[in-house]
Amino acid sequence: MTDVTKTFTLRRRTRGRLRRERTTLDAVDGVSFTVPRGEFLGYLGPNGAGKSTTIKMLTGILTPTSGRVRVAGLDPSRSRTALARRIGVVFGQRTTLWWDLPLKDSLTLVRRLYRVEETAYRARLAELTALLELEPFLATPVRQLSLGQRMRGDLAAALLHGPELLVLDEPTIGLDVVSKATVRGFLARLNAERGTTILLTTHDLGDIERLCRRVLIIDHGRTAFDGDLAALRRTAGADRQLVVELAAPGPPVELDGVPVTDVEGPRQTLRLPDGANAASVVAALAARYEIRDIALRETGIEEIIARLYRGDR
Repeated sequence: MTDVTKTFTLRRRTRGRLRRERTTLDAVDGVSFTVPRGEFLGYLGPNGAGKSTTIKMLTGILTPTSGRVRVAGLDPSRSRTALARRIGVVFGQRTTLWWDLPLKDSLTLVRRLYRVEETAYRARLAELTALLELEPFLATPVRQLSLGQRMRGDLAAALLHGPELLVLDEPTIGLDVVSKATVRGFLARLNAERGTTILLTTHDLGDIERLCRRVLIIDHGRTAFDGDLAALRRTAGADRQLVVELAAPGPPVELDGVPVTDVEGPRQTLRLPDGANAASVVAALAARYEIRDIALRETGIEEIIARLYRGDR
């Protein structure tokens, strides 16, 4: 994707006028990025940032106003049928399965849509059934499946034809802890063992921390960050804190270059400077003070991304 824009024309009726006023909205404004084969990319942004518009251009649903989009070497808007055979798409709030059919029958129809050869279909279905634990509900109508079961069924449907790219939009939304763990474990294995390229959009930042090596953040239609999680922490000014519980209450501990930010009885919080070795700081504290307990805390990914949205550095 190179210097891509997508502009929508909006018509609004103004008070006291018969004609509607026409305005334009730049949903995506000059976004460029490349996803190498085999990468697991987290694509983030607040509501209205342009994530869904980007996904729709990548899958051929929308045509960019300007710029160049290529997926698997194809122009998505001009080669939708050819592209559909090379990618899989899962939207967490919509299903591609047939509501009144048993899950297995839905998957059989998907196989026919993609014209997957019978032997390949049986092998993939058996593998996906084992990895996603589908066996107990293959005969259950889709409308009777739990949200977690349906999501696993949608993942199987998206992968039956062996796509090289998997696009996921909120795949764990509404899932319980066990179902999330199952889906996350499957996606991690799919990427690591099969080399499937995965593009993930989500508001569940636990997905990002556990799955993605690279994060791309879009805000107001423009790229706000592109890099790994360590670089994101540095960009947003994330800090590390050392929480120390002393044997007894006392004045703030004194250690060169390590300020105390909070004292509450015997518990004191120290801010570690950038590049500081936590083990060395702990050793220096233990040599001078009697310590009962100690914990290292890092700024959570939610706070880091919130800072980036606010423009904090």
